[in-house]
Amino acid sequence: MSASATPILDRIRAPKDVRSLDMAQLQQLAQELRMETVEVISQVGGHLAPSLGVVELTLALFSVLDLDRDKIVWDVGHQSYVHKLLTGRRAQFPTIRQYGGISGFPRRDESPYDAFGTGHASTSISAALGMAVARDLQGQHYKVVAVIGDGALTGGMAYEGLNNCGQLQKDLLVVLNDNAMSIAPNVGAVSRYLTRLRLAPGALRAKRDVKQALRRIPGMGNSVLRAIERVKDSVKYLLVPGMLFEELGFTYYGPIDGHDLPLLVETLKEVYTLHQPVLLHVVTKKGRGYPPAERNPEYFHGTSPFVLATGEPKENGHTVTYTEVFGKTLVQLAEKDPRIVAITAAMPDGTGLAPFARQFPERFFDVGIAEQHALTFAAGLATQGMRPVVAIYSTFLQRAYDQLIHDICLQKLPVVLAVDRAGLVGHDGPTHHGAFDLSYLDAVPGITVMSPRDEAQLQRMLVTALSLEGPVAIRYPRGKAVGVPLLQDPQPLPVGQGELLRDGEDVVFVAIGPMVQRALASASELAASGIDAGVIDAVFAKPMDEQLILRAATRTGRVVTVEDNTAMGGFGAQVAALLAQKAPGVACLIAALPDRFVGQGRQEELYQEVGLTPQALTERVRRWLERLGSAGCRQASGSEGKSVGKETRRVGAHSL
Repeated sequence: MSASATPILDRIRAPKDVRSLDMAQLQQLAQELRMETVEVISQVGGHLAPSLGVVELTLALFSVLDLDRDKIVWDVGHQSYVHKLLTGRRAQFPTIRQYGGISGFPRRDESPYDAFGTGHASTSISAALGMAVARDLQGQHYKVVAVIGDGALTGGMAYEGLNNCGQLQKDLLVVLNDNAMSIAPNVGAVSRYLTRLRLAPGALRAKRDVKQALRRIPGMGNSVLRAIERVKDSVKYLLVPGMLFEELGFTYYGPIDGHDLPLLVETLKEVYTLHQPVLLHVVTKKGRGYPPAERNPEYFHGTSPFVLATGEPKENGHTVTYTEVFGKTLVQLAEKDPRIVAITAAMPDGTGLAPFARQFPERFFDVGIAEQHALTFAAGLATQGMRPVVAIYSTFLQRAYDQLIHDICLQKLPVVLAVDRAGLVGHDGPTHHGAFDLSYLDAVPGITVMSPRDEAQLQRMLVTALSLEGPVAIRYPRGKAVGVPLLQDPQPLPVGQGELLRDGEDVVFVAIGPMVQRALASASELAASGIDAGVIDAVFAKPMDEQLILRAATRTGRVVTVEDNTAMGGFGAQVAALLAQKAPGVACLIAALPDRFVGQGRQEELYQEVGLTPQALTERVRRWLERLGSAGCRQASGSEGKSVGKETRRVGAHSL
């Protein structure tokens, strides 16, 4: 972006610089911000459409608020790109979502203007209310604003926050950015309600006009207004379209055009002076200002790099993804079994359920951003003989953990959880990594947990899951599959049975899911150094194939577990516990995600950082074997173990 193309934006160093601009300059800045955002995201990818939709809203907030004191909480956070450009991060903007760059979401450790870290939906009102209460308890004076939208108002937590705020009657401004979409178009009764509100865009002006007209009546205007307040219920139904929010204790303004900058500024100035709960309803268009994004806001919600002139993706060719394999296989199985129903929490495309929705609309349910409801809804379906499949990202399943335990597993209901985006997802970073699912799933009694090493095994796992009479979770990664041929007639797997893929005498890898391919590659590298490494595909994290693992462990005396889950309470921890109990002489090395939140970047960059590339595994295992050998601690148990001296010499000869 050349300096001459953005003369106003070039002058913005901090939010206070926006406050000094007149309306003509603000409107020019809006165009410059769109140009900058589209150009950068076309090169690096990111959440384009949501950010384009809030350009005018962001500018209006920055021009009215004093952000050295006032605070904005952006719900979900993928609407915050313009906010980042205006808060001193323009130079770093091309690094957004890249390894070592700025986050695609607000982060408190990134900028003092990021009041609250977000990434999951429906949290803004609760967080903002907490800030408002803290402000009052500390005797301070500033405005707190929660900007909620992009479907986040379909999440139940938003209403918990609204209800509590209405009860406390705190000075809080909630801005509802109503673009009729989350990632996919919004669904449900709340969405229909907001649609009705959008059909009355002149309601706010009509309310003001009536008040002004009454005040001009000599000697009685104010009396009439007070009388109206005394019968407010009937009058509100006449004048105010936002009765739901009024009944929750908010003063409702709107709906107003979220791209009418003068109207936005005027309205924000008015509500800024109110010291009570206020909800301002603005109607925006997702992808505004970039025609390809306006035409296809779902695709441009979160996009890979694209050709600026056309919006076409830059990547050529296509390899099938795990998500696509899941979706295709589920359709095939549903053709044969009318009991199968599919459920998503506002992500039919992201979870691969869009083909199912087209073919079986009566058996497809998009419940909105309501993961807790999704699981209990599935549980209810299961009690009546249906076979619900809930397709959900690993990081979002965390939000429904109680429902998983209490409503599904405790009742032993046959609900299938298709847990997408397991492991490190890449550019969305720590709010979206599926780093904990093996830990929190394995802890629950009665659930079967599987993870495929390739797309054909995923097909078989889905068939297996739908054949069982209890809860099942299948967790698989984001992105391209391995490339093995798909099965025309996938058969179920034997439950709890792993697979020995490669025999070995010196050490055995026990890996699960996509880490199996990395273990195989590492075993081949070790073989080039004379180290004979076996590889077991655990297949099932629960129930685990204990006998297969114990046989290989006692034979080699050394076990390396590999998983794309945190080491704390993960798959490796379960294997280590098994060995400690039943083969205490076996040495065990756990290769897993570290006990910290992993950052953002390309998936392979992140796996390199945490030591889970094949090369990193090879080096780590060689050093570990060297330490065991130099210490003279073979630690094999049973008659199958070789002599300590012989094994020590052999391993030591091939160590670094």
